[in-house]
Amino acid sequence: MRGRFLFPLMLFVNACVPASHPGVVSRASLETPTTSLPPMKSFTAHRASTAPRSNNDLSLDFIELAFRMESGKDLSVLTRFEGPVTIRVIGAPPPTLNPDLSRLIGRLRSEAKIDISPTNAATANITIEAVSRSKIRQVLPQAACFVAPNVSSIAEYKKVRRSAQTNWSLLKTRSRVAIFLPNDASPQEVRDCLHEEVAQALGPLNDLYRLPDSVFNDDNVHTVLTGFDMMILRAYYDPALRSGMTRGQVANALPEILARINPRGTSTQARFVTRTPREWNAAVQGALGPGRSDGQRQDAAYSAIKIAQTLGWHDHRRAFAHYAMGRALQGGDSEAAHKQYQLAELFYSRNPGTQLHRAYVATQLGAYAISKGDGLEALRLIGPHVETARNSENAALLSTLLLLRAEALELENRAAEARLVRLDSLGWARYGFGSDWAVRAKMREIASLNPLK
Repeated sequence: MRGRFLFPLMLFVNACVPASHPGVVSRASLETPTTSLPPMKSFTAHRASTAPRSNNDLSLDFIELAFRMESGKDLSVLTRFEGPVTIRVIGAPPPTLNPDLSRLIGRLRSEAKIDISPTNAATANITIEAVSRSKIRQVLPQAACFVAPNVSSIAEYKKVRRSAQTNWSLLKTRSRVAIFLPNDASPQEVRDCLHEEVAQALGPLNDLYRLPDSVFNDDNVHTVLTGFDMMILRAYYDPALRSGMTRGQVANALPEILARINPRGTSTQARFVTRTPREWNAAVQGALGPGRSDGQRQDAAYSAIKIAQTLGWHDHRRAFAHYAMGRALQGGDSEAAHKQYQLAELFYSRNPGTQLHRAYVATQLGAYAISKGDGLEALRLIGPHVETARNSENAALLSTLLLLRAEALELENRAAEARLVRLDSLGWARYGFGSDWAVRAKMREIASLNPLK
């Protein structure tokens, strides 16, 4: 099973959660626009980028992603689709699903070099079924969306979900996979599920906390496939690989593959980032998961920080542990929480590939500055990250940063500018949060930070 843990920086978007069946891979209302809010905005172009990586590091990442599930269970052979891949949509898709799928298919073809195309045929290799969240939760109560092998509908999955047919670890190749997405979630949540589940349907089933710039990470920072993800998928479908190859066979083939698709990586110095112990994973989930008291969350976050210190981490995982402590402290001691967010920003700033992480932390630091009436400081903190959110196609984050900027501008007596920025934010909020009530709730939440109000 490959589940996704909700990254707490992304408080406004649902994400993957562990599914209840060991063979299942999962991820955690679009309303008619009204005259009271501006029309929805959407992204039209993607700027692919990835942090420089050594091919030695890429090889280790690929092997661990391809030959292990998130549960820790090893996979004996590589599995993928052999030959051209077809993909179709059934059910009741929301209006944004097909345009977002078309853009994703275009990127998979151009960036990952996968021969994938849409079809209406019932024999499609990948079937995306758009159903209500309630129907998904009838099958997997904690999942927002999921992917399953050897089925083509949720009705079929219900009949065979406890059988060997839907067990990923028993696959020898992939020929038929179904993805189940919510049709009553925000456009961004639907798109985020789409990217993650299509990536899983095609390739890796594992998550690695050590990857800073990937959707294959339990932190859920990245919501659309990154340059790193496309490189992994490109290697996955390289002609030198095939379904049924063992770990050793793939490892022997990877140096030549990576030298061809990532020539810079042959001379880039390896970082050899260590594996993430399960104790650290458990501590983070204890700090941020449901059903815990503030004291229990703080104890768990402290454990995550201590493990990171003991292992000598100075990477994004160390930053994440401090962020978890900030969240645990925020309800009772905002000053102490702020210090933890500052530490998170410090460690993120020292590591490549963490621009989007820093944008999320900036929402916390900016909100704190606004609550203290310091509009100028809030503008300084928020400013560098607006384009990061835009380039990452994260409308929920982008609208949040713009709403914070509007409040900071009002604190600086720049009311006219504030109105324009707020208006701009609402079009993105419609895509990021979906429903009118969710958009207005986010507006009220951020406006309440302003001491003038």
